[in-house]
Amino acid sequence: MPGADQPPQSNAQPGQFVGMPSGGPSNNVSGTVLIALIVVCALLMQFSLHKVEEGNVAVYYRGGALLQTTASPGYHFMLPFITSSKSVQVTTQTDEVKDIPCGTSGGVMIYFDRIEVVNRLKSDAGTSILSVVRDFSADYDKPLIFDKVHHEVNQFCSTQNLHSVYIDLFDQIDENLKNALQKDLLQVAPGLEIVGVRVTKPKIPETIRRNYELMEAERTKLLIATEKQKVIEKEAETERKRAIIEAQKQAEVANITYGQRIMEKDSQRRMSEIEDSTNLARSKSQADAQYYAAKMSALSNKLKLTPEYLELFKFRAIMSNAKLYFGPSIPDYIANNIPENYELFKDPLPLDLSDVPDIKDEV
Repeated sequence: MPGADQPPQSNAQPGQFVGMPSGGPSNNVSGTVLIALIVVCALLMQFSLHKVEEGNVAVYYRGGALLQTTASPGYHFMLPFITSSKSVQVTTQTDEVKDIPCGTSGGVMIYFDRIEVVNRLKSDAGTSILSVVRDFSADYDKPLIFDKVHHEVNQFCSTQNLHSVYIDLFDQIDENLKNALQKDLLQVAPGLEIVGVRVTKPKIPETIRRNYELMEAERTKLLIATEKQKVIEKEAETERKRAIIEAQKQAEVANITYGQRIMEKDSQRRMSEIEDSTNLARSKSQADAQYYAAKMSALSNKLKLTPEYLELFKFRAIMSNAKLYFGPSIPDYIANNIPENYELFKDPLPLDLSDVPDIKDEV
């Protein structure tokens, strides 16, 4: 068929999408209104929705007046163009106060390069935050921290000379400044807490600084000399203690040796006494034994020397010394000589037997 390959003809007007019904000017107005509503809603969302960061609390103003409402971290809505918000930090923060002039009582002007004040605004039920913001605005640290630091530093410097500020009392400035700030804040802003204060070394005129450096160098030399003297004294003291300890040790050793010698002599004396006692006892025992043997021998002889035994002994003696006589007058000779020879038969050893036990009983 002729014209079969030709595309179908469209009746759409220029600027109109194919497939959309043609509605004329009324349709264009509806689209514009819809777009305008979307834009207005987006703008309202943009100015009504706001975010509060963690560590902050939002306070609201309406017509310039502070509202009694606070908001915690997160997303919140407010009336756009009528209500405004400001974030107030309630976590610990550090305010740096720089270039603080300080005029001493002697008229010398010095400068503290930086003083850091660590502070924290308490967020107890929002009451302290609202009172601080109401009295000192959301930028409360300007009148309560920065201006107060300048005031307290100048008050301190005006009553002290340069040497006190720069050397003697410098280590007390931070603590004194902290106490002074906290004392004033307890009266005007109880919710604001001073955590700590750090003070840098002040800048002083160059000529004075060189003098202080020279003075510090001389003081360092003096300290070194003093420390050397202390070391020498300590070494001498150590040597003296060492000598005392050595002398005490020698004295203790000598005392121990002397005690050992005394103990040895005492042991020797005791051993000698024991030996003497032993020898005396041995000698006494031997003497007693000899005495007892002699006494027993005498007793034995006393018992043994009976008249019969003596008679026998006499005749034995006569027989041993016998002489033979021959003649008719022998009996007369014996009878005449018996009294003369009686002494020969007498007991030669008379004994006292009163203390000798009775042997008859034993026999």
